[in-house]
Amino acid sequence: MDFKDYYKILGVEPTADDKAIKAAYRKLARKYHPDVSKERDAENQFKEVNEAYEALSSPEKRAEYDELRKYGQHGRPFQGPPGWQSRGGGGADFGGGGDFSDFFSSIFGSAGRGNGNPFGRGQQRSTGRRGQDVEMELAIFLEETLANESKKISFQVPQYNAAGQRVGDTTKTLNVKIPAGVADGERIRLKGQGAPGVGGGANGDLYLIIRLAPHPLFDVEGHDLIITVPLAPWEAALGTKVEMPTLTGKLNLTIRPDSQSGQRLRIKGMGLSNKQGQRGDLYAQLKVVMPAQSDAATRELWTKLSEKAGFNPRTQWSK
Repeated sequence: MDFKDYYKILGVEPTADDKAIKAAYRKLARKYHPDVSKERDAENQFKEVNEAYEALSSPEKRAEYDELRKYGQHGRPFQGPPGWQSRGGGGADFGGGGDFSDFFSSIFGSAGRGNGNPFGRGQQRSTGRRGQDVEMELAIFLEETLANESKKISFQVPQYNAAGQRVGDTTKTLNVKIPAGVADGERIRLKGQGAPGVGGGANGDLYLIIRLAPHPLFDVEGHDLIITVPLAPWEAALGTKVEMPTLTGKLNLTIRPDSQSGQRLRIKGMGLSNKQGQRGDLYAQLKVVMPAQSDAATRELWTKLSEKAGFNPRTQWSK
């Protein structure tokens, strides 16, 4: 029975922390996963990586392995320290199709199996394989982030036969409740809604990538909304009331006399919801808009106004 250096198998140093070990495992497990890998001897490599992670991801098993590692060398027959006795029973088939080697069994025995790794191999290790995860982008309107209704979605789920071979896709439909405070790019996990497992394995998960659809009127800044309010020059000068749209209806916005283009007016609590269900604010950004055309009589009035007002908007240039 040859000694196995689990640190070398995962490509990490013996001083690596749990985060580094998990990251190395996930990288190698994806590389050698039999469903996707084109590497030579991928299945055996996958088992080696899985076994190494099984030993090093548990603090108790890792401590025991580190102690025995002092007496072993990778690729050499393993005898263990003086007086050490193997826990194994001549094999490592713990009812799971021989996923672990004799070396692993000699250290941990049948009680050493299954600490729950990220690829779904649970504590009752079996020949079943976890179903594939499914990922899809879900476009939602800003109004939907405030609604309580569920959203109906359809997506393709891969199907496999008992031998683990992909045999096609099927369409699955779900009603999904959009969580409060959802943000653009957020990843939402729906457990067990992915591809079915093979041979009794657990279903995969569905991951929804949220994409907020651009709105024709509102821009988004965090949980706040910005709407541009066009004003005629005389409305900005004299003041007025504007019926303004919101995500949930309309409101009357008061424009004070002598308002400035670019000025923002805050309407509290009319923005998007956060995770706690509290809403951000709506900002009305004023924009003075000139008429596209004017006749001679109108231009004469503008001329009289300019002479009467005596206003120079560029006085700060001379300072």
